[in-house]
Amino acid sequence: MDANQTLFSSVMLLHEVPSLGFEVYNVCVNHPMKIISDGIWTQHGSALPTQYSYTMLELQILIIFVVTQGFHFILNRLGVPFFVSQVMTGFLMGPSVPTGPLEKYKKMLFPFGSPDILSTLSSLGYSFYLFLNSVQMDLSLITKTGRKAWVIGLCCYGIPIVVGCGSMGLSNSTWKRILGEDISALPVVFISHSSCSFAVISWLLNDLRILNSELGRLALSAAFVNDVAGGLWAGIGAAYFGRQNMSMSIRIRNVTAFLAYAIFILLIGRPAMRWIVKRTPEGRSVNKGYIYAIIVVFLGLGYFAKFFGEPFLVGAVIFGLAVPEGPPLGSALVTQLELFSKWFLCSIFVTCVTMKVDLTKCNSLSFVIVISGVIIMVHLVRWLLCMGICRYCKIPFKDGFCLALILSCKGVVDICSYLLVYDAMVQKRTVVDVMIVSVLVLGTASRFGVKALYDPSRKYAGYQHRNIMSLKHSELRIVACIHKPWHSVHIKNVLEFCSPAPDNTLVAEILHLMELVGRSNPIFIAHKLQQSAGSSSYNYSGELIVAFDLFERDYLGAVTANTYTAISPVMFMNEDVCNLALDKNAALIVLPFHVKWGGDGSVESEDSNIRALNARILERAPCSVGILVNRGPSFNSRRIRAAMVFLGGPDDREALCLAKRFVKDVDNSLVVFRLLAHDKDTSNWDHMIDDEAMREISGVHVNLENVRYEEITIGDASQTTFLIKDIANKFDFIVVGRRYGVRSSQTYGLEHWTEYSELGVIGDLLASHDTDTTASVLVVQQQPSHEDHR
Repeated sequence: MDANQTLFSSVMLLHEVPSLGFEVYNVCVNHPMKIISDGIWTQHGSALPTQYSYTMLELQILIIFVVTQGFHFILNRLGVPFFVSQVMTGFLMGPSVPTGPLEKYKKMLFPFGSPDILSTLSSLGYSFYLFLNSVQMDLSLITKTGRKAWVIGLCCYGIPIVVGCGSMGLSNSTWKRILGEDISALPVVFISHSSCSFAVISWLLNDLRILNSELGRLALSAAFVNDVAGGLWAGIGAAYFGRQNMSMSIRIRNVTAFLAYAIFILLIGRPAMRWIVKRTPEGRSVNKGYIYAIIVVFLGLGYFAKFFGEPFLVGAVIFGLAVPEGPPLGSALVTQLELFSKWFLCSIFVTCVTMKVDLTKCNSLSFVIVISGVIIMVHLVRWLLCMGICRYCKIPFKDGFCLALILSCKGVVDICSYLLVYDAMVQKRTVVDVMIVSVLVLGTASRFGVKALYDPSRKYAGYQHRNIMSLKHSELRIVACIHKPWHSVHIKNVLEFCSPAPDNTLVAEILHLMELVGRSNPIFIAHKLQQSAGSSSYNYSGELIVAFDLFERDYLGAVTANTYTAISPVMFMNEDVCNLALDKNAALIVLPFHVKWGGDGSVESEDSNIRALNARILERAPCSVGILVNRGPSFNSRRIRAAMVFLGGPDDREALCLAKRFVKDVDNSLVVFRLLAHDKDTSNWDHMIDDEAMREISGVHVNLENVRYEEITIGDASQTTFLIKDIANKFDFIVVGRRYGVRSSQTYGLEHWTEYSELGVIGDLLASHDTDTTASVLVVQQQPSHEDHR
């Protein structure tokens, strides 16, 4: 290609190093440089985009973005992770994939070292990416992580390295005969494939939606231990072996300087960050000046690291660990820097570094097979170790294998690390090429394997009855979820509706759900355990704890209230709710509705995240579920007027059992409306069960003054609508069954007009904007059966 068609006036190849794949050019550039094109209307051909540096930069970014999204559009439908599309774009833009007649345009787009210019620019984004990943890591996990995670993380890192290096020492002559002088590449292969990146594992678990599962939490903790151990030894290794021909005193000085550097950042930086947090008023954002100061310090620490042989990225990783994860500081940094650094610059950086890979130069098949065999051997050792430890800890075989697959996953961080080692000229190009391909294989295979083998919802299958009907006369256990401050008042209403008394005891597990922002690992806090352990960490949900402690004192001997805080991504909050319900053997989960009404009956706000969460819990809950719709104020007296609308079916029978508990308080009044179809089939088994439930009402509770029972024959759905609107504003609390998917003549046709399918037909009528009511509505769904979980 003619140099005059590029940024350079002349180009001359000085020399090349074929074994390492390096080429050295002597290029001349006209000064002043051409930065911005004069436009397409300029004559004499001086408007070629390839001759202007800024225009070329824009064109390169545009092409990389379009090709990457094109690959992702296709591969995403096959379940292939996004980083594979970034790498494939690098292969296509680089020498790995010959493009025939289009090759000259590719060279024109990326002439003589221009990928290095783009890589230098985007490497800043990768530095911020690593910094933000470190910010999201909880450094206190070092002390909180259990023994299982410690053993798995350290063994999966250290033992494969010992086995690999030991085999080299015992059969050094054999390895030399196979690899020759390239035997020096093996230790790097052992070390790099024995470690795993916390950021990559966190991304995988998040992508598979198992971050909050038991397996996900164990994998995240083990990855954290592995990553910290690997990062520490990599830093020491870079300081000690960084440059050739260094004296022992310089090596020791570099190692000492690195350790002092890391300790200084953590000991000085962490208190400084906490000082910033203390100076930030609660509920307010962090001062912009502090954010800018943190960025300046981050860049300065990266520059300072070069004086003892460490790369710029070391400062980003260590300084990120010094920043407290979560709000207000960690979340502020992530919110402001993530989009530009992670999804824009870092994406370009991955493509740029993989453009240096040249798969066409892998001519020695035997060498490729040997390196591939070494990589397979390392991962087999890791799998056997992980599965053996899991077996010893009585973790099921399938879960142990899935954990081994998760910890073998590779991704963006690994690709960039391998190519940074290649840039430092300490690794042969063929070795790096094989390792890059292994990242694609492991990253994709891990995702497919875990997705196929692990289903966290299977433990919720309804083999055991966990509903109100099966309780008989035992205590009622409820898990009540709270998202917003105003939800706590209405949750108290539901608890009062259960009429707690010494002979009708209630155990309330109050779960405060908060979105995970500015950190990678989810948090679950049992506040009574936290208080008993004397925890000095930040006390989440303080007002909530006080409110329900007071509620427990008001019903002393009748109510036990335990408060929890779960901080996790919105997509995975259902795992926290279902896990708590399963662990506490709850009979009912109470969820707040996603719509908030104002005092005048108008809608103040809607939260689509809460609605999506409710739908996921309804689908997978290990017990019965109630959705609480609040159309009016809280109860202002202890005397509550309640109604129960009964059409039939398991959901209605479950709601009826809850209503029976309500009338144990003689100050409360209950009206049961049974809507009978005009064409009812008395021989139907389900109808016979409904009759039995109603006989109990009419035979046992009908003599009580606070219970009234009415049977109403319904001709069509319009009569049902009229009845619901008539009774809607006569009661403080209304209980109905969800009856999702149940067709009956009483509601025939109404299911096509429902706005909120999670409430069922009757619940949707009561929550409709056309219904005038200030009553609270509880829509009950009985525990899904085992078949529903399949």
